[in-house]
Formats: sequence, C-alpha cells, structure tokens
Amino acid sequence: MAKTIAVIGALDTKGEEFLFVKNEIEKRGHSALVINVGIVKNPGFDPDVPADQVAEAGGASLATLKERSDRGLAIATMSKGIAKVIGDLHGSDRIQAVISMGGSAGTEIGTSAMRALPLGVPKVMVSTLASGDTKPYVGTRDIVMVPSVVDVAGINRISARAYANAVGAVVGMVETPAPDIVEKPLLAASMFGNTTPVVNRCRSIMEDKGYEVLIFHQTGTPEILESLVADGYISGVLDITTTEWADQITGGVMPGGLERYEIVSQKGIPQVIAPGCVDMANFWARETVPDKFDNRRFYQWAANITLMRTTPAENADIGLNLAVKANMSSGPVAFFLPLRGVSMMDAPDKEFWWPEANQALFDAIKDNVKSGIPVYEMDCNINDDEFADAIANKMLEFLK
Repeated sequence: MAKTIAVIGALDTKGEEFLFVKNEIEKRGHSALVINVGIVKNPGFDPDVPADQVAEAGGASLATLKERSDRGLAIATMSKGIAKVIGDLHGSDRIQAVISMGGSAGTEIGTSAMRALPLGVPKVMVSTLASGDTKPYVGTRDIVMVPSVVDVAGINRISARAYANAVGAVVGMVETPAPDIVEKPLLAASMFGNTTPVVNRCRSIMEDKGYEVLIFHQTGTPEILESLVADGYISGVLDITTTEWADQITGGVMPGGLERYEIVSQKGIPQVIAPGCVDMANFWARETVPDKFDNRRFYQWAANITLMRTTPAENADIGLNLAVKANMSSGPVAFFLPLRGVSMMDAPDKEFWWPEANQALFDAIKDNVKSGIPVYEMDCNINDDEFADAIANKMLEFLK
C-alpha cells in the first residue's frame, strides 16, 4: 500500500536536490508531500505546503522574516512552525514518514519536525553534521542521521547516491510493518555495569509477572527515559542506579542534570529507588581528571574511563538530592538502602568500600525524605539476590 512521505526542505536554494528526492520517492511507488521552509527566494518548484504557512505556524509572517533578514530569527521561527505543521499532518494521518536534507540550518529545521513525531514514525535526516555531535538534533527520538559526505548542493555522482540511499532507507522503514508482539505494561530500570546483577534479577522477576522492562544505561542521558515517561509509555520506574548524581555533584563527565527524573515524580508513577553506583564519579582518561582531585581514590575501569570514589560530604549531597526529588512525587515511592555497598566495587575488601561515605548517604536520605515514603535498610550488597527480590516485590505491590 502506497504511503505518503513528507519532504522538508529549503526549496529556494536547494530546489534541484529536493526535486530529485521527490522523484526518487515516487519511483518507489509512494507519494511525496513537499514542505518548503526556504524564505530567501521563490521555490525551485511548487511545494504542497508553502513557506508562508510554516512561518505563520511559527508565529511570524514570511514578509516579516524577509524584511528583518535575521537568520537566527528565521531558523527559530521556521523550526517552531515546521514542528507544528508536521505534527498536524501526522495527527490527521496525511503523512506516514519524513525525510529532510541540509546543512546546519536545514538540519535544525528538519529535525525540529522529526522530534515532534512519535517514536516509530520513520525519520531520516541527510546532514552535513551527521558525523559530529548529533545529540542536539536527535534528542530522544529515533531519527536516522545520514552523512551527506559532500554539501547538500547539487546533484553529482556522490550526492545522488547519498540522496537515493536515504530515500531507500525511509521507504524501507515505511514499508516495514510493525512487529507482531504482545504488548505488556512497560517498566523502566536504570543500570550501570556495577549494578548489572541486581537489575537483571529484577527484570527477570518482573517479566515473569507479565511486565516488560526497558533498561537504561545511566551515562548522563536520563531525558530518554523521561521522554517515554512523559509520553505515557512507562507504568513504573525501578531507579536502582542513581549514579549520575555523583557526576552532577563532583563535576564528572556523565551528569544527569539538576532536574533528573523530576518528570517521573510529576507523573506520579510508582518509583522504587536505590542509590546504585553513587560511590563513583566518571571521568575520561586519567590525565583528564582535574588536578584538584589528585589525592582521591581512583579506579581505571577502561582506557578512557576513570572512576573516582565519592566522599562522605559528596554522598551527603547526593542523598539530599535523591530525597528532594522523591518528595516531589504524588505517587508511591520507596527507598531501599544496601548497607553492605552500593555497587560491585563498594563492598567489604573491594576498591571503593568506604562505610563512612555510605553512612553519610543513608543518613541524608533518611533525614530529608518526607513522612510517608518508606526507607528500607537491608544488610546486604546492592547486587545480592535478596536486595533485588525486595525491590521487585515492592514494585509489584505498588503496581497493584
């Protein structure tokens, strides 16, 4: 069955390139709905959605943008407008996929539209920026970034192949039916290498009870989990690995941000929290660690990953933050504290074992958590089976 693929582009400067893409889509038996986001000159061919409609959706007239001649204002306006336009088109089932091409401005505008679409909708961005840091453009969405290799300027033996391959990718996606799987209630769990055993056991228990568990590696990108919570996918969070707070407090390289998991509390979904791996802050290679930490305890996890043991003072700050975030929740919350260590490395006779630091963490949580949120202290390590069983059982109790 033929599908309609939205094609987003600046037709004033790249009309030839987008006409090529349109024709390639139609050769494959699908329809192209072309949206113009170029404001400088007249489009190279007539689009289905003109630039003035996009500008108006972004809060300004096309005439004003031309008169102001402010590139930053134009990009911001068209980015805002295209997100609304593409969202409306998808919401009315007029498009089933989207493709765009461009340099820095084109990538900003094109991916603004893609980030406005739900997960699962095919999204392909051919970009001169695809070989660099794409996080600002991809965000939390499933956007495929394709390097243009050469600039998006003209049709030649290199660019034509890149454009055709990108069309092949989006066509392949839109022709692929959704997998036929049984949908189960979704839970999210936070994990690090040093909490793998406890998370895996919790996942096994929850899956045996009919839940599906999504695992999120805590490398400073909690917004991915949070976006799924915000979109209503997640029924509960097993926040077993809160290690990003260690990086947030110490200045490590994988902080989760001061608003880490606030959306989870705001949504009021069940949370079971453990201070997993807050004994370690992450830095890159040892020579990149700031000199002020020279007298600290380190462990070389990998050639480019250096772990630093957190102190009692830092752990007290972490505990305070964990309690404050939990206190925001309108839903059921519980803390579980492993008295014999918060990671594989934080156990008797292990590299990061420091009972005084852990006690500072535990005391801060207990002293600052609001009444009504239970705190369970267990005489075991975080990775022991009994700890995992207790966490899973509490989540099952909440989910009832």
